[in-house]
Amino acid sequence: MENKEISGIREDYTKGSLLESEVSASPFTQFDHWFGQALKEEVMEPNAMVLSTVSEAGSPSSRIVLLKGFDDAGFVFFTNYQSRKGQELSLQSNGALLFFWPELQRQVRIEGNLHKIAPEQSEAYFQSRPRGSQLGAWASPQSEIVPDREFLEQKLEEVNQLYEGEELIPKPPHWGGFVLDPIRIEFWQGRGSRMHDRIVYILDPKNRSWGIHRLAP
Repeated sequence: MENKEISGIREDYTKGSLLESEVSASPFTQFDHWFGQALKEEVMEPNAMVLSTVSEAGSPSSRIVLLKGFDDAGFVFFTNYQSRKGQELSLQSNGALLFFWPELQRQVRIEGNLHKIAPEQSEAYFQSRPRGSQLGAWASPQSEIVPDREFLEQKLEEVNQLYEGEELIPKPPHWGGFVLDPIRIEFWQGRGSRMHDRIVYILDPKNRSWGIHRLAP
């Protein structure tokens, strides 16, 4: 049965435009520009992004992760390598990221290949995390079925006691960073009458140059 309240929800997109003459030749520079605007406008968690991976059977799965760095080499996030996403990426390196900044009526879609970053980079970031987050990385068997919340609290207390008085908590061997090396990056700006602006950068693998194209909304 149709839910009339849901079907009637509409948003008019009037906050910006995106023309070919306005974008940078580099998608990374363009992303940096848009990310800076998201920070300036105090978008709620501007570094939150949907990560989509593919299982061995070909089934897609998505979840929110946090961007922790980006440059011309790609987009970095951290996770438990034994989690569902970590296991899926060990079998199928293709993946996608999606940023949605509703306050700016913008999306950024990124597709490419993912691989682990250098262990020393993961170690450096782990040591910059709050102590509670470090302990949690040891305590949580991420994505595994557990009996109840008490089980997790007990695991956390055990780890807390193990490292009590220790100034330095070592990085778990099963925890670290991934980087997505993009081959396609699309910038979407909402426009009126659903005639949205879509500018996509597509990587030419032969010379590692980016082509810039407009897509129909």
